[in-house]
Amino acid sequence: MHVRKLTEMTNRTGIALALACALAGFFLIATNAQAANGGAAPDDGPAKATVKIRVLGLKNHQATVMNKVTVKGSLKPFRNLQKVKVYFYKDGKRFSTRTVKVHKAGKNYGTFTAAIRMRGGNRYGVRAKYWGKAGKKAVGKDTTDHKSWRVRYVGLAHDQCGRVVAGFRKALNRLALVPAQGRCFNGKMERAVLAYRKLNDMSRNARASKTIVQRVFNGNGGYHVRRPSLGDHMEAPLSKQVIVFSKGKRPYAIFPIASGKASTPTILGTYSFYWKEPGMNSHGMYYSSYFIRGYATHGYASVPDYPASHGCLRTFISDQPRIYNITEIGMPVYTFGNAFRGKVAGYKVKQAGGDLGPDLGPTGGLDPAAPASAD
Repeated sequence: MHVRKLTEMTNRTGIALALACALAGFFLIATNAQAANGGAAPDDGPAKATVKIRVLGLKNHQATVMNKVTVKGSLKPFRNLQKVKVYFYKDGKRFSTRTVKVHKAGKNYGTFTAAIRMRGGNRYGVRAKYWGKAGKKAVGKDTTDHKSWRVRYVGLAHDQCGRVVAGFRKALNRLALVPAQGRCFNGKMERAVLAYRKLNDMSRNARASKTIVQRVFNGNGGYHVRRPSLGDHMEAPLSKQVIVFSKGKRPYAIFPIASGKASTPTILGTYSFYWKEPGMNSHGMYYSSYFIRGYATHGYASVPDYPASHGCLRTFISDQPRIYNITEIGMPVYTFGNAFRGKVAGYKVKQAGGDLGPDLGPTGGLDPAAPASAD
């Protein structure tokens, strides 16, 4: 009786030990499989992914326009051939998506990098997303928090050079203003700024203030063409004191001018260029393009910020060779507006002074080929 019970107990103990050994072996195998899978048990699905980013190149959560901002990120666990998508936002809208490779950096994690240059806008943002990996070493998805920063704008000075000036020049060109090529703030760029200020009823000077730089980089304050049906033509909105060359509704070159003063105002209407006179004539008119009688667009030694001519459209001598090359015989010309009505004090100047000289052309009478005004 006692012997049988002892035997039964011995058998039960052996069975329990066998089960314990089997379970221990199972857990050992599971543990090894979990380690091989980056920390996740095979029966639990893909390994959990963790992606993080940080933004470099900021100061007080700001980045100066045209500067580069770099995004550094990390991803865990690491797998060969992993890629992460980096999404960049400008003023609340996604404008760029980068797919970047993850490089191994540690025992079980990798790193990635993406960069963007500030080309306008007011606020930028970024986030990164890892879309996961299938297969034996599967990894799940993960997305970072959205990180944002603001753009810092700076004023520009004469003779200043650098990346910001180069970006500002391109932004002026996108508005059809015509600064010189290069990375320095020169006289041609000053005249482009003057034309922009005139277009937007701002103080008539060539100062590229922080506000001007911000507006230009963001494409604000461009010219709205009044007569796109004229095709490739020139418009002279006298209230703005500029001339605008446009192909249909798309302006491509804008220059500052001084139109006729109160006693000799510029003629209004729709005409066309009928004669071109190269060089400097006896009246000091430089490379003149005539659109009716003696009215012309020409360079002149004095181009104040207010109406001052005897009816012609005066341009800066440095701008006129390009203007002369743009104008063609038969190109329509549309002059309109009131040169003496506006928000800028310069419009109120009635007398131009005695040192400006005559700018009446030598043609005398109305050319038969010039069309009559349609206005």
